[in-house]
Amino acid sequence: MTAVALAHPPAAPRWLTVIGIGEDGPASLGRDALRALNEAEIVVGGARHLALLPAELTPAAERRPWPSPMLPFLEVMAGWRGRRLAVLASGDPLLHGVAATLLGRFDPSEVIVLPGVSAFQLACAAMLWPVTETQLVTACGRPIETLSLALFNGARIVLFSADGSTPSAAAALLAAQGYGDSRMTVLERLGSPQAQAIVTTAREMGERGFHPLNLVAIEAAAGPGAKLLPRIPGLPDEAFDNDGQITRREIRAVTLARLAPVPSALLWDVGAGSGAIGIEWMRTAVGARAIGLEPRSDRAARARENGRRLGVPRLDIREQRAPEGLADLPAPDAIFLGGGAGAHGVIETCWRRLKPGGRLVANAVTLETEARLIEARRNFGGELVRIETAYAGPVGGMTGWRPAMPVTQFAAVKPR
Repeated sequence: MTAVALAHPPAAPRWLTVIGIGEDGPASLGRDALRALNEAEIVVGGARHLALLPAELTPAAERRPWPSPMLPFLEVMAGWRGRRLAVLASGDPLLHGVAATLLGRFDPSEVIVLPGVSAFQLACAAMLWPVTETQLVTACGRPIETLSLALFNGARIVLFSADGSTPSAAAALLAAQGYGDSRMTVLERLGSPQAQAIVTTAREMGERGFHPLNLVAIEAAAGPGAKLLPRIPGLPDEAFDNDGQITRREIRAVTLARLAPVPSALLWDVGAGSGAIGIEWMRTAVGARAIGLEPRSDRAARARENGRRLGVPRLDIREQRAPEGLADLPAPDAIFLGGGAGAHGVIETCWRRLKPGGRLVANAVTLETEARLIEARRNFGGELVRIETAYAGPVGGMTGWRPAMPVTQFAAVKPR
């Protein structure tokens, strides 16, 4: 058996220590955190965090509150390299906290993270909810519409609030989506001696304001008007506001299966229309991103609104057409060509920009576009599939099948 170190030996001493602190101040700190503060030359934190520390805990330290905006201040901190610096953060600094931002700027060999008990853990304990059966959603720096992704009847959700208005905004969203009977427990100043819980329902919440330091425990209750919108691809067509420019549900499910969304991957949706493909891509995988090109402003606006309503408000819709609109986009992990596959040079441009190992999927309903897909298969390999669907409908006083236009689908994976 061989022992393995937890991290590579640092090239220089770890000078930046990120410390998670609770609302009860020093009582929440362990031995290592107390020692780091005692030895610190500079302590950085929010004004609330700095106020929690008595002066004797940081006898030799200069205290610096975070300025706004915060990011430029990281360059000031970089100038302190080699000095003993402690950064205070709430609870677990790696759970939607400042540690992730710092690790994006500083080498991991320079950083130590000493987490405390997270607000998520405290909320689950207060509600007696098993952590593994509870979803975490944050509205800190993110639109409240992301809450929509977590909704189903019986869901248990902990929502990190951005400020005192977040609970009311969440209640309005729940009521609008048919979850007005959901029980909402607003937990203010959790972990402090002043902690309190306010219990209401989404329908009864109103415009009430709360302490800025709060989070919300939600027990989702679907009413008669609530729609079940699962994360797997193939949402009903009527879930999307559209003018007919939409990849039908059955074709969409097959298309997403070929595109194979994975966490944090980027999709180009060329000819976005209603935005359905990009929206389902983002709903399916955590952190997945999508950029859609849609030259018509009315359709672009409709796609953005669909994204907000269906829980992916960060869907990036650009009012451009291919191939011109592709020039400055970051390289994608997958590309879908719905409305743009027939334009000259688009498939070739997309294939060239696609990352090695990435997937390209293109659908065609016209013979002219199908001819381009046949040429693409000849040039790049991959597969061609004909997909035919039929829908039952009235035939006089009886029922019969009405076939939809067949779809030719080209799918290929770029060699690594």
